[in-house]
Amino acid sequence: MARPADPAAPATPPALAPDSLACSLWLGAQAVAAVLGGRSLDAGLALFANGPATARAAAQDAAYGALRRYGAGDFILGRLLQTPLSQAEVRALLLVSLYRLETWPEAPHTVVDQAVSAAGAFAGGAFRGLVNGVLRNYLRQREDLLRAAAADPVATHWHPDWWLARLQRAYPEAWPQIIAAGNSAPPMCLRVNRRRTTRAEYEQRLAEAGIAARPVAEDGLLLERPMPVDAVPGFAEGLVSVQDAGAQRAAELLAPAAGARVLDVCSAPGGKTAHLLERQSLDLLALDVQPARLRRVGETLARLGLTAKTHLADASQAVVDQSGTPAPAGWWDGVPFDAILVDAPCSASGVVRRHPDAKWLRRAGDLRGFVHTQAAILDVVWPLLAVGGKLLYATCSIFPEENGAQIDAFVCRHGDAERVAEERLLPQAEHDGFYYALLRKTA
Repeated sequence: MARPADPAAPATPPALAPDSLACSLWLGAQAVAAVLGGRSLDAGLALFANGPATARAAAQDAAYGALRRYGAGDFILGRLLQTPLSQAEVRALLLVSLYRLETWPEAPHTVVDQAVSAAGAFAGGAFRGLVNGVLRNYLRQREDLLRAAAADPVATHWHPDWWLARLQRAYPEAWPQIIAAGNSAPPMCLRVNRRRTTRAEYEQRLAEAGIAARPVAEDGLLLERPMPVDAVPGFAEGLVSVQDAGAQRAAELLAPAAGARVLDVCSAPGGKTAHLLERQSLDLLALDVQPARLRRVGETLARLGLTAKTHLADASQAVVDQSGTPAPAGWWDGVPFDAILVDAPCSASGVVRRHPDAKWLRRAGDLRGFVHTQAAILDVVWPLLAVGGKLLYATCSIFPEENGAQIDAFVCRHGDAERVAEERLLPQAEHDGFYYALLRKTA
């Protein structure tokens, strides 16, 4: 997947009925085109955040679906197009249309017709004939194309070849299950705000609303069927948050005592920050390096009725003191922390079903950068931890370089670091993939 500059797209498609399949295909193509241009899927979806409500949900599904199975779509287009297609929006439209043909096999001609209508909104309709021809050729050649795709690992498993190779080396037995989980739709889990209700009371409220759920983790409820966030009872009032059951393990493992002084590094969007505060009254400082992301932390806390100090800072940046020890660049007040959460930037390889763009935007060489940043953060914040205090290192990655290998190297560098607990959660039906290492400072 190339990374050219991606122009901004209009928020609404011209001359398409808001409730039409053509409109949702057009909008979904905008999001996928943004990813083809090197932007995140979140940025792509934001392009039509103000678009017609009747088409947004279907457009989002089309974008997610096309990116989850991009390996197959890219392979098929390579067989159907005589020359590479440079127009990212048209290529994206073909990708979302192929996805829709697979999910609506009973209405292939409707999908093709609506895709052609959507193509009319690009470049004055210059690509209508191309879209029509490519999709009709796909329907005619479908069985042959799928047989050919079945012999190609990337097209079959919907993951880049370097990603597959890493998983096969790290998990020789479990990698097929990891791939299957990464290609599935994610579960939806709620975290009950202990300060405003109990899990039992909220589960009863869901039942009264006809929403099936079952308890997971210590504060979670796993919904039988995902639903829009704005339809979740009590969400706006701060009764619950949406948080994967695996992500909820962070607060459970760190478990700072009431009144503890806590540092939350890389805190945005604030889910783990809030969970810590829901469980205990804490003197908590939340850091993040991006202003927009730090604002999201504040918004999350405000919705839930929680308070914490927030600060804009890059925890990987340090100045070296006279002893040669790295120290924070200007934001630490000199008082040690009782507990530190390092929710480290990572490849997001454990959450690709929620962020399918990560599979295609990442490169094998990107891991070196993540590993370097993770190590820098750990080395900067470790001196801020009080003797006897705990640091929880967390990632949403399943690559060993970012997880166990990172902690092995850290413990070798720091003789006062004791590994208390370690958990590796591989993605499965109930939760995404995470890694946790709980360290205690011994001297």
